Order: sequence, then structure tokens, then C-alpha cells
Amino acid sequence: MWSTFFVTDMEGVAQGGAAQGAGGMASLMSGRSTFGGNKRRRTTSAGHSLSEAQEGKIKLAFFVAIVGIVLTVLGVGTEFWVELSAPKSFYNNQTCLTAHYGLWKGCTKTLWVADIDPERESCGPAELHGESNCTYFKFFTTGENAVMFQKTTQKNLNVAAAMLVMFSLFLMVMGAVCIIMALSKDILFFLKPASVCFILSGALVLLSLMVFHQSVLALLASDHTVPLHHELSWSVSCIGCAGGVLIVGGVLFLLLALPYSPWQRCLPQKDSSS
Repeated sequence: MWSTFFVTDMEGVAQGGAAQGAGGMASLMSGRSTFGGNKRRRTTSAGHSLSEAQEGKIKLAFFVAIVGIVLTVLGVGTEFWVELSAPKSFYNNQTCLTAHYGLWKGCTKTLWVADIDPERESCGPAELHGESNCTYFKFFTTGENAVMFQKTTQKNLNVAAAMLVMFSLFLMVMGAVCIIMALSKDILFFLKPASVCFILSGALVLLSLMVFHQSVLALLASDHTVPLHHELSWSVSCIGCAGGVLIVGGVLFLLLALPYSPWQRCLPQKDSSS
């Protein structure tokens, strides 16, 4: 009898200890799960993870910015910023001289007068076939000014325009890095510095265009021996479009970085009952 009671009592203690241990493990696992869930929620709340709609909008705005970057690189790498043309009958009746240059290089070209439009008074355009001679400017090496049509360039203005464009390219790279970080890490915060970088880069591109135009006017005013006709060429069109596109891209990133939709604030939706 005593042995039976002892065995029954030990079984009850064992069952109670097992139940208590299972309850402790369950509570511990529950606490770990809750802690992990809170941690994930904090990370999501602090990082503002992107939804599929937001990611699509960011990629679309990034495509707009990439278009501006490509146009800037195309304009900076070419030498068709401005064309200078002497009267087609200034030297002789068979050939005439035209020139075009950009930030880094200038080219002079000899054209046949017979190939030029009879209604055009000056030599050109520079796209016509002719003998061309291109040289890089020495603004950044020896500091010498260039001479074209007995006119002298203002190296300070040319260097300033080139430095503005280079700094704008640096800002474009920084903005692109911020967008890549925002897409890879799902963090909206990187959109704010990206918007600042693209807006500033677009403004600097347009400012460099204005400085370059002033350098062209200074070149024309340096000497009046040879009358010249000047016109801005297609590289300037690329730069001007790039500046506008970059500013638009920066504004789009700024709107996407706002914690609320500006359209909902400006145009609040009415209830269906009203």
C-alpha cells in the first residue's frame, strides 16, 4: 500500500514538473518571438520600407535623372557648343573658314564656298565636309589662351564653366548612389539627399551654360578685325535639356520623400456619402 502511494505521488510530481517546464519553455519562446517581432517592426518603422508602388515610382524618377545624366555627358564630351563663321567671301571666292569649340577642344574647318547655301552669307554650317584641324585647349595645362580668327579667349571664364560642369557630374554620381542605396536597403531617407544632389547639379549645369555664353561674348569682343557670325550649336541644346531634366528628377525625388502625398493634401478626396 505504501509503495503504491509512493509511486502515485512520484508520478504526480513528475507530471507537474513536466507541465511547468513546458509552460516555461512556451512563455520563453513566446517572449523571444514577441521581442523579434517588435524588433522587426521597429526596423520597418525607422527605415520606411518601400512598397511595390513606391519602388516603381522611384525607378521611374531615376530613369528621368539618368536621361539628364546621359545628356550632360553627351554635351560635355563634344565640341559643338558654339560655331564661329566668317563671311564666306572674306578670304577668297573658293574657300571659307569656320570654327566650333566646346569646353576642352576647338576645331577649325575649311569649307568650299560652292557647297554652302547661296542664301547663307557666312561660312558654314560646320557639319559640311571639309578639311578640319582640332586641338585641345591649354587652359588646364600651361594656362595659355586660345586664338581663333585673331580673337583671344578668356581662360578664366572657360575654366569656370568647365569646373561647374565637373562638379555637377560629381553631384549626379552622388545622387545616383543615394538612389541605389534607397532601392537596395528599402530606406526612403536616401531620397532627400538624392533630390538635393540632382537639383543642384541641374542648376550648376545651367549656370555653366551661362558662364560659357559670357566667354563667347568676351571672345567676340576681344578683336574686331574679322567679322564673325556666332551661333550656339547642338551640344548646348543637350546641356540645356539636361539641366531642366535633372531639376525635374530632383523635384520628383523630393515629392516621393515626403511622408504624405501632396496630391491628397491639395485635392482631398470626398466621401462617397457626401
